[in-house]
Amino acid sequence: MKTSEREKLREARHARVRKRIVGTAERPRLNVFRSLENIHAQLVDDTTGQTLVSASTVDKELRGSLKTGGNIQAAAETGKLLAKRAIEKGIKKVVFDRGGYKYHGRVKALADAAREGGLEF
Repeated sequence: MKTSEREKLREARHARVRKRIVGTAERPRLNVFRSLENIHAQLVDDTTGQTLVSASTVDKELRGSLKTGGNIQAAAETGKLLAKRAIEKGIKKVVFDRGGYKYHGRVKALADAAREGGLEF
């Protein structure tokens, strides 16, 4: 299977998930994007279309301390950083959007770290 076909299938799964998941200001959507070398997470208020908080393995805070951005350890660090930033902004409850990826590996590590950091799914 070609990468472009795989990406189209993931986008279709993501669209199915997004039909049911909506983030609000009180309970924003925790969106995850995973690439081979990095992982990105953001809290989105879908009513206004704004990103409230974001964290990624390419952020200055994480870039220097990580050997690579594409492993489970990097995903966990990103989840912790996202939770810390969300708590600082007064956000505790979120809706998890796995982005069409399996809830496994890096996506699960990010979610578990965000929970440990104080976010409630």
